[in-house]
Amino acid sequence: MTVFGAGLSVLTDRGVSALQGTTLSALTNLTAPSTVESVFRTNAPLERDRWLSIVIHHSGSPAGSPASLDEQHRSRGLAALGYHFVIGNGVGMSDGEIHVGRRWLDQLPGAHVAGPQGDYYNRTSIGICLIGNGDRRRFTNAQIQALAQLTSALARELDIPADRVLLHSDLASTRSPGAFFPEARFRELIALGP
Repeated sequence: MTVFGAGLSVLTDRGVSALQGTTLSALTNLTAPSTVESVFRTNAPLERDRWLSIVIHHSGSPAGSPASLDEQHRSRGLAALGYHFVIGNGVGMSDGEIHVGRRWLDQLPGAHVAGPQGDYYNRTSIGICLIGNGDRRRFTNAQIQALAQLTSALARELDIPADRVLLHSDLASTRSPGAFFPEARFRELIALGP
């Protein structure tokens, strides 16, 4: 489970007061490959120079939703959901469904990276959370497909190179997204593009 520092909540949560966002249906069930492109219709102008990397997380729980994660994050002192995107596993939200959070829509910093470099990465990286515990079981095919499509679209649109698509465990002492995260397959899928 991701741990957040008290100082992080003060720095990153200004202006984030309620769980808001939008949802994309499971992309693997849609015929139009451009559906993921709707994530670029943000409320605030897209800050292309801000977003330098993408960080992949897991929720650490077998079930969840943006609302349940929002509640957890608030209980840790954050003002709202710390991730920019959440991808469902069929328990709490549809399998492969993408929640586009308020932090992304309003181009706000995240509150998703722990550790000594957390402040930097929360200001400059896009946080994507997979519902599930990657140390206990595999993520669904629909989740990995949606993650790859979303990541590819973000990386292409924002000129984020493949070596800046990171796992939370690359940045902090955490196992997230877990031992069962199919990193090699995921990297192959993002190399193919959306």
